[in-house]
Amino acid sequence: MTTQTTNAATLADQAAEAIRGINHTTRTPGEGWQYPGDAYTLIGTLAHLSRMLPQAITQAIQPVTDAHQADRLTVDDGTDPAQAASRAVQTTRLAISRAMHLSQALDAVHSALAPLGCRVDDEPEEEPCGEGMCQCYCVGVLHACGCDCPRCPYCQQDPENCDCPDQ
Repeated sequence: MTTQTTNAATLADQAAEAIRGINHTTRTPGEGWQYPGDAYTLIGTLAHLSRMLPQAITQAIQPVTDAHQADRLTVDDGTDPAQAASRAVQTTRLAISRAMHLSQALDAVHSALAPLGCRVDDEPEEEPCGEGMCQCYCVGVLHACGCDCPRCPYCQQDPENCDCPDQ
């Protein structure tokens, strides 16, 4: 049985590795990464992630503010701990603001991607059709593609969908 860590820094490292994996996966088109809907889904998830950053950033600074309030905060260079804590809180507020702007920007991208799709070129089938999933439009009962699915020679419909008078 594996144990799951709850160490915040380790979890953040795992999130960074996940983003690194996304960066590698999305470099070239492939399975699950070739259509506008794939971009829509990823951007939506990244927007969701970015909306959680302000809370994570706020809570990440908590040990500093707790140590300062308990008068236990020290600074390596000997400067005033109150000034160092104030500077940390101010820069944290800036980071939170920028994370909120990021989530708003990603939401806008997500909305812009929503109506987009991709026309799929009609490529000939690479494999013979049949096996209950026939989509061929071959002529005749014995199809040139090799399948033997029954089709009306006039309308090429399955027998149950055929309205031809001769059937």
